[in-house]
Amino acid sequence: MLPLPVPARGGSIETLASFCNIPSRSDFVLVVSWLLAALRYGGPSSILALSGEQGSAKTVLSKMLRALIDPNVAPVRSAPREERDLFIAANNGHLLAFDNLSDLPAWTSDALCRLASGGSFAVRRLYTDQDETLFQAARPVILNGIEDVITRPDVADRAIFVALPHIPEHRRRPEKELWHDFEKRRPQVLGALLDTAAHGLRSLPNVRLEQLDGRLRLLGECVRNRHLFRWWFLAAYRANRRTAIEDVVEADPVAVRIRELMAKRALWAGSASDLLRMGATELSSVGLGWPTSPRALAGRLRRAQIPLRVLGIEISFGREGHAGTRVITLRARPDQIRTRLSAPSASLGASASLPP
Repeated sequence: MLPLPVPARGGSIETLASFCNIPSRSDFVLVVSWLLAALRYGGPSSILALSGEQGSAKTVLSKMLRALIDPNVAPVRSAPREERDLFIAANNGHLLAFDNLSDLPAWTSDALCRLASGGSFAVRRLYTDQDETLFQAARPVILNGIEDVITRPDVADRAIFVALPHIPEHRRRPEKELWHDFEKRRPQVLGALLDTAAHGLRSLPNVRLEQLDGRLRLLGECVRNRHLFRWWFLAAYRANRRTAIEDVVEADPVAVRIRELMAKRALWAGSASDLLRMGATELSSVGLGWPTSPRALAGRLRRAQIPLRVLGIEISFGREGHAGTRVITLRARPDQIRTRLSAPSASLGASASLPP
């Protein structure tokens, strides 16, 4: 852990944009909102997922964001080998940044969900049989990689996704020069960040953001101030979440095939066995990721409930008759199934600035 610089007044959060390869104004608003929420201790927190090709400055952005609120001699690190390593790292730092990930194993996804919401991990204390050491934390997290490593709906629901574009050769700067300029501006950017957070916290009792969970309210607590307008944040966040859900659904073979089935009908009801047989007769290449048992199919459908609901397909589970036969019901809203909400896309050029 390293000391923070002394915050300086008179700076602007927009200064941060000149050091970041962030493609659009809406993405910059989301990154700043995530950074503001990360200042608050105790969670719930969100995951910032950065993706982009090699040389898109994912690692540099991860290091800069951490340097603003939680500087460390090792600002980014490789993926943890086990859950114990993850919670030990969370116990020793406020913000975790994992670099150059290629995938997220199931246990890592589950652990990140607990870490974002506030979770704990217990191990037996050394040289004892009954005592245990408890690690408890809720931490903001940065993940970066060439691919979108988040494919599970529960993790995606806790994440903000930003895809970084290729940097042309004429726009590249020597890293030493970039960091030298950043260090000179860091006190002003930190001061502007803290001023914005303080203004947002003073206004928090009067903030009313409709249809928001606790995590989104934390992200939006500072948007009603001179830097970020509420309407812009909400539009950017909802568009980002919609795109993330589309990507998660496309990565799940079961969700993809359910969309394919419900594109032809408004209602389907039956057992998991019926749906399994129906998939085998109506779908092409059904063997690729399609479960082989009714129990496995029902489990995959439960995991896909939330993202499919957002895309217009409602999945419900119930029992019918005296025998209590398990029934799965699929309902589709045709006008919503293929709807995709596009994000606002103003560039961060000289003429594009955040609202005054």
